[in-house]
Formats: sequence, C-alpha cells, structure tokens
Amino acid sequence: VCSLSSGKFGTLLSGSWDTTAKVWLNDRCMMTLQGHTAAIWAVKILPEQGLMLTGSADKTIKLWKAGRCERTFTGHEDCVRGLAILSEMEFLSCANDASVRRWQISGECLQVYYGHTNYIYSISVFPQCKDFVTTGEDRSLRIWKRGECAQTIRLPAQSIWCCCVLDNGDIVVGASDGIIRVFTESLERTASAEEIQAFENELSQASIDPKTGDLGDINADDLPGREHLKDPGTRDGQTRLIKDNGKVEAYQWSVSEGRWIKIGDVVGSSGATQQTSGKVLFEGKEYDYVFTIDVNESGPSYKLPYNITDDPWLTAYNFLQKNDLNPMFLDQVANFIMDNTKGQTLLNTSAQFSDPFTGAGRYVPGSSSGSSTVPATDPFTGAGRYVPGSASNAVAPVGGVDPYTAKVENIYFPKKDAVTFDQANPTQILGQ
Repeated sequence: VCSLSSGKFGTLLSGSWDTTAKVWLNDRCMMTLQGHTAAIWAVKILPEQGLMLTGSADKTIKLWKAGRCERTFTGHEDCVRGLAILSEMEFLSCANDASVRRWQISGECLQVYYGHTNYIYSISVFPQCKDFVTTGEDRSLRIWKRGECAQTIRLPAQSIWCCCVLDNGDIVVGASDGIIRVFTESLERTASAEEIQAFENELSQASIDPKTGDLGDINADDLPGREHLKDPGTRDGQTRLIKDNGKVEAYQWSVSEGRWIKIGDVVGSSGATQQTSGKVLFEGKEYDYVFTIDVNESGPSYKLPYNITDDPWLTAYNFLQKNDLNPMFLDQVANFIMDNTKGQTLLNTSAQFSDPFTGAGRYVPGSSSGSSTVPATDPFTGAGRYVPGSASNAVAPVGGVDPYTAKVENIYFPKKDAVTFDQANPTQILGQ
C-alpha cells in the first residue's frame, strides 16, 4: 500500500503498487478501482459522496465516481506524489516534476506553482483557506500563501517525506532522518530556546550538495567572506553563500528574526535528481546550470537555467523577456553565461547560427557586420549576391553554402589536437 485517505462514514481509500485503488468499509473491500498503468502514490476522498481521486506514477490523476473513472487529468511531467482537497470543486496535486498544480474537478488546470528545486513528496492545506504547505527532496518545507511561496524552512535531512497541517494551524513534517518535527506560529506552543538552538546547531552541521538544492553553480574562489553576512537580506528565505576557512557555507535570511541562519556546508558538485545525471532540476526540467541573477540589491533574484547545448544569446534574450527586464542587458547576461560556462560550450557557431534560407551568419552584438567567413549566396541559384560597386560578373564563391540546406563546412570537427577545459562535469562527459 502506497497511500491512504479516510472519508465519511468510516470509508477508507487505499492506493497500491499493483496499480489499483481499493475502497474499504468496516474492514471489508467494497470496490476495486482499475485504470492506472503504474503505482498509485496518492489518493483522496472528495467532500461529495462517491467522488474519489487517485494520483499515479503514470503521471496522471483520475477522478472516480461510484467505481467508474469519470475523468483523467494530465499535465504533470513525472510521478504524481500528493493530493490535497481545497473545496468540492478544486484540488491540488504535487509531483516529481517539482511543480504544484491547482485543478477544477471539471478537468481544467487553473494554476501551476514553482518553488521547489527537486521532487515534491507531500502537500497539505491550511484549514478554512486555500493556503498550503509542501515538502520535498530539496531539504525544505515551503509555506504558500495567496499562490506565492511565503516562507522556506530548511531541515537537517535530505528528504522531507510528508507534511500535515493540523486543525490549529501547526505543521507536522516527517523526514528521512527518522524525526518528526512540528512548526507553529503560536508563541504559546513555541519550543524552548534550548530546543531551537539544538535544531539550528543540527541544521548548521548538515551537508548540502549544490546540485540538489537551489544554490546554482558555485565558484568558491569568487565567494565573499563572513563580512558578507553583515548586510541584511531582502526577503525571507534568501540564500547567501560565503567562504570561511576554506569551506563554503550557506545561510538563509529570516525576516522574523532579522538574522542569517546557517543551513549547512556546501560540498560536492554532482548529484541532481538522479545521482549520476549531474543536472539541476528547475521548474520540472533538468539543466546543466541554474544561475541566480541579482539585478539590483533591493530587488528580487531571478533564476537563469542553461544547458551547454543552448545558444547563450538566445537564452539571455528569453530570460530578459520572461522576467520583463530591460533588453539593454542582453550583452551583459550573455557574457555572464559564457564567462561562467567556459570549456562547457558544445555549439559550433559557424554552423549553428546560419540563416536557414541564405546561409549567412546571424548578427552577434559587438561583432563586425562583415565578419562572416562565408559569403552570402542566392538561396535558389547559389550565385553570389549583388554588391553595389562590384563587378556584375561575380561568380559564386568556391566552397560556399548549399542553397537548399544552408550547410556550412565544419572547421571544428573532427578535432585532431587536445582540448583543455577550465571546468567540467566528468560524470556527464563520461556518460556521452
């Protein structure tokens, strides 16, 4: 059995590895729900009698009524791990694609929430409202209010398996270290100063793999020292890295306490969602890099995902467009990407950036307009284009571009001499 949910009149719904869900009453199996093609990780009984939900490793959610599948919800890109009921008409789901989705039982996805940087295992709703909490593989409990991640609480365990909001608003979480912890907003139920200090000491001694969190790629030589912690953070949960005595330490800003809290020592550089992939998960997709960009000190930080097979200029353009930033930053962002991924670029600019119709190279800011080594040709005849002031009997250049395929001779491969890298991901290279 993978999941359980209780309903009215003693009804119990269970989901199993055998791809079925079963409805129980008074210790008797009253019904078997069949239709999923993989294990059922999450089940919920809706307020309306007879309606039930199941979430599966087959990436779908199914709505059942009186034992029959009424509707299938698709949209998640990985295993569905948790379900939570908002009302008779709406519910939430979380999945291994690091997203939370809000659905209507009619089948429409109303909203997608991103904040976690790895698998989300569990979700629970606050009483009498639509705010909720989530836990996952990125060592965090996240509290969501009005559709935004309002608070991030790190725990000294890699996997936060489950969470539950109690009727009094307290949050209970269970983690891979075998400990259950309770978090509260109530001053009356707050732990003693000794217990809080013990928790912070345990948290500060934790080890953080940067590939499994939201720290991005780290160059320890460029990190500031402890003096960097004298400046206050700009938002709750903001992460700041420092280098102290040769170690990289991660701190998180607490608005309520007005101080930086150490959340662990950063070690290693590989891992990601699959221990051999060396990737970073961001908004449900894997990337070689996820940079954190601070446009200004008082403003928010932005995440910039990048794969080494991407065009840095196009990535920079899309990043500015998505975040509604000034396009004048294009050169600065593109150069930032190239400077921080030295030795990791697989693109062949002479072939990759040619115009699909003329074969001419694209314009790169800062370059000369006449720098293309391949003269432009007529896309239909292959003849050289007319240049004012030139002879009219110009012939097509030898070794030019095929007029239909725009194929350019590759001057980079095969490579006959050694290539050196300033930095590299050995796991990824060996996996190619």
